[in-house]
Amino acid sequence: MTVVFAHRGAHFNERENTLGAFREAIRLGVAGVELDVRRTGDGALVVHHDPLIDGVAIGHCAARDLPAYVPTLAEAMEVLRGTTVNVEIKNSKGPKEPTYDETGSFVYEVLDYLHDADLATSVILSCFDLTTCARARSYDLEVRVAWLVSDILLPTALTEAHVLGFNAVNPYFTLVTSESIDLATELSLSVNAWTVNTAVDIKAMGAFGVSSIITDQPALAMELLASSS
Repeated sequence: MTVVFAHRGAHFNERENTLGAFREAIRLGVAGVELDVRRTGDGALVVHHDPLIDGVAIGHCAARDLPAYVPTLAEAMEVLRGTTVNVEIKNSKGPKEPTYDETGSFVYEVLDYLHDADLATSVILSCFDLTTCARARSYDLEVRVAWLVSDILLPTALTEAHVLGFNAVNPYFTLVTSESIDLATELSLSVNAWTVNTAVDIKAMGAFGVSSIITDQPALAMELLASSS
């Protein structure tokens, strides 16, 4: 059965990726929550999607200088304790990202925190950067690892994920086909589609049988999936 993850929390009445959005998602009864983690210049793990806040790179500033609405990963995970959380590691190369960790230390720090807090078993760790996903898998053989993809054929991504020992591929929803779901089943991989927001697309992903949908419309998605089951 396809389950629903609230993308950056439930953020109709709350700012996305905040404690309020996470509490609202829990109130709705979602199966899981997706959030984004970054590392500040002084090494703190914080939850925010964009690389910049007010024109300043998170990776170049101290945690104390961030707005009060930006939670630490520890604060967010404590609110979400007992809920499955898709923790996206925001580490990628490109002109829009002012910092990139080539050493693996960022993802290792996230994993160390999750184990120390006894939260690793409730997490799906995801990233667009294949090297980061591979480092996560080699560092921790138990945590669930998902490769985020948007510009690669899903069967190709599934095959590579299988070879690298990942647990899932998280594709942009338009990449999903019935054939790719068949392949994922054959390879024992989960498929978590994002960002599935319209009724038509929610129903389509449910019909394909994806493992989960990551959506900005969690209440609608739960209603539609429940009515079709």
